Amino acid sequence: MEVVQEYRPTEAETFMNERQREYFRDKLLRWKDEILQESKETLEHLQDENQNHPDLVDRASSETDRAIELRARDRQRKLIAKIDAALKRIDDGSYGYCEETGEPISLKRLDARPIATLSVEAQERHERRERVYRDE
Repeated sequence: MEVVQEYRPTEAETFMNERQREYFRDKLLRWKDEILQESKETLEHLQDENQNHPDLVDRASSETDRAIELRARDRQRKLIAKIDAALKRIDDGSYGYCEETGEPISLKRLDARPIATLSVEAQERHERRERVYRDE
């Protein structure tokens, strides 16, 4: 039985060729499916937890857990929006290129963070500017 090697984009290929776009589209869609499944499980858990606890400590603990789960869901919702935006960029041909410089974002960075919109250098500049404004 032949073992099929999973495709991985390489720098030797033409940047953002059809195969690379499909690789990242699939990666983004799988990530989105995982998040949606987790959200569904969280919702089911919250509905199961929706019971009155006679003990104040149990109720407080339950409310804290609920708040944490709702915050996590909000982060997931924002992440799904970023994934959807990345999928649109794949469709319009702008995926993989830095929004600031127009230069290609490294494949390593895109593989690690497929929703990246900035190259590592542009991201570092952005974070430095953010730090300066935050410190003032």
